[in-house]
Amino acid sequence: CVTLDVQAACQDTRVTQELLKEGFHRDLLVKVELGEDAGGCAVAAQIRLPPGIYVDPYELATLQQHNLTKAVLFPDVIDVEAPEYLSRDLLVLLFLERDTRCSRCFRGAVPVHARYHRPGEGTEEALVVLESPEVLLCCCHSHQSAECWEPAEVDAPCSSDNTSPCQWHSTKHRPAYEESMLRVPVGLREHNSLVCALTLLTTGLCSGLILAAACKYGHF
Repeated sequence: CVTLDVQAACQDTRVTQELLKEGFHRDLLVKVELGEDAGGCAVAAQIRLPPGIYVDPYELATLQQHNLTKAVLFPDVIDVEAPEYLSRDLLVLLFLERDTRCSRCFRGAVPVHARYHRPGEGTEEALVVLESPEVLLCCCHSHQSAECWEPAEVDAPCSSDNTSPCQWHSTKHRPAYEESMLRVPVGLREHNSLVCALTLLTTGLCSGLILAAACKYGHF
């Protein structure tokens, strides 16, 4: 690994993230531009996902087998069926790949999914706000400036292919970034009575049809 002028990187590092596609199933794209060429350093983005959005660990494992993305989840056991109000935050360490068009640029993407929310009152959508990712750097034998970088409490290797521990460092400066928001469709609370009545009516009708068919064609 080579020494990185982290002071310059601290001043000029820029981070952007973007939600691609539409609906409940999206791709979260993260781009990082450092102030200097990172050389042999590993670059990652630490993303905190709120309860309203999650990463499917089974889908992630399949993508990593095909080398389409590299990430580590904390915790690694996730209930993909739980609604937003019964879920908790999820931490994603997304390993970034160098952009071939820019020696100081890195990017990575991971599929994310919106959870079902409680019905809203007077609104048909819930907002899920994604905070700015934290830029992490791991350089062998380099000397990070204490003014710009500090050791990060990240218990993860330098890559998804390596199991040995790694000392990550995070930048103290605030990246140039605008919050991303995911709009999730929700039901209306004022429709609760109507929905319950229709559900009960449909359930009773279907149960009656099944019972009639069983009595007509069944053998008891």
